[in-house]
Amino acid sequence: MSIPHYFPSLGQLTKRFGTPFYLYDFTNIQQQYLKIKGAFAGRKSLIAYALKANSNLSVVQQIASLGGGADCVSLGEIKRAILAGVKPYHIIFSGVGKRKDEILEALHLNILFINVESEDELLLVEKIASSIRTEARISLRVNPNINPKTHPYISTGLNENKFGIPVQEAKRLYLYAHKSPHLKPVGIHFHIGSQLLDLEPLQEATQKISSLFHSLNAIGLELKFFDVGGGLGINYTDEKPIEPYDYAQMILKELRGTEATIICEPGRFIVGNSGYLITSVLYEKINDSKRFVIVDTAMNDLIRPTLYDAIHQIALFDSEKIIDTEILEHSHCTLADVVGPICESGDFLAKNIKLPPLKHNNLLIIKNAGAYGFTMASHYNTRPNPPEIAFNDQKKVWVIRSKERLESLWENELAYLKDKQ
Repeated sequence: MSIPHYFPSLGQLTKRFGTPFYLYDFTNIQQQYLKIKGAFAGRKSLIAYALKANSNLSVVQQIASLGGGADCVSLGEIKRAILAGVKPYHIIFSGVGKRKDEILEALHLNILFINVESEDELLLVEKIASSIRTEARISLRVNPNINPKTHPYISTGLNENKFGIPVQEAKRLYLYAHKSPHLKPVGIHFHIGSQLLDLEPLQEATQKISSLFHSLNAIGLELKFFDVGGGLGINYTDEKPIEPYDYAQMILKELRGTEATIICEPGRFIVGNSGYLITSVLYEKINDSKRFVIVDTAMNDLIRPTLYDAIHQIALFDSEKIIDTEILEHSHCTLADVVGPICESGDFLAKNIKLPPLKHNNLLIIKNAGAYGFTMASHYNTRPNPPEIAFNDQKKVWVIRSKERLESLWENELAYLKDKQ
């Protein structure tokens, strides 16, 4: 991932905000959205951005302003999407564990449809819809039992995963829903995993689900939406991502002869390469022959390296110059682990990367951090979340989330402490 020529001055930003902080390229977010939308040109489509990747209101608003929808997995995400300007009829509610109150509110908000993941959930949606005398628009998430060839923690399309309904069971549930006065099946959905780099499993899944789609329509269900999920991978190191055009053409081929609206749910593809985490060096230390560079960000800010063994390339910022560490040939460079202050051995941002000697307050740029970075952050070790800052190719820089006050981390506990005293 190359850093754009319009990248802001980190020297000025760190003077203003300190470190760490997230930094998002809104020009790239727009370009990535238009790239995937354009791949389906000439066909009715909805790009329903997956909020779980990055749910900052300004990020979602940017996508909504381009006509994008939202793939949500909680009532909180639905309300975020609406607050950011996403139209309710562009919102899909997914997830295996929807609560009764979430389903009820989604029906009141009149979103596009609820993506049902089990028979029990289907019956609950029907019961709630009946209680408020409405007809619930639904889709079934069908599990095609296809190996996505990705990290097991982000695989979602196998029978061993908790997601979706097997094909034969789905057919039975569609027929049940079709006969129900309180359920209206309008679409079909599948999603086999995240960070997908091979088109073949996606094609297998599309063929399998499109066959079911065609057979259901042939018996009178008249499904209007074919939801292909998300999961398109990005380049973290030397990966070769799937081209959106090739992806779209594969799907269009399978849906030839139908007028279904295609729904695509990209998250990482839109924001992953649009984000950076900026951190300062605190110390260097060597234990025997092992070198550590200790920085002021940590696994509570970016957990992907610890959780998935994910690799995020790191660049140096020195005297207003940005230097990619992967091309460093400095004779004094040695291998080092970049680690944070968290009291865990698993607290690392990178392992065994080549770095020159570093000093206190040197800046590092952790790349590809726009997806599943801030949204997975925690307050572990009572650490406040970092601010989020945006920039664009007009050299505009603005704050889209303030740094959390340390005191806010215990404000909700003080009343109970005083009561006890």
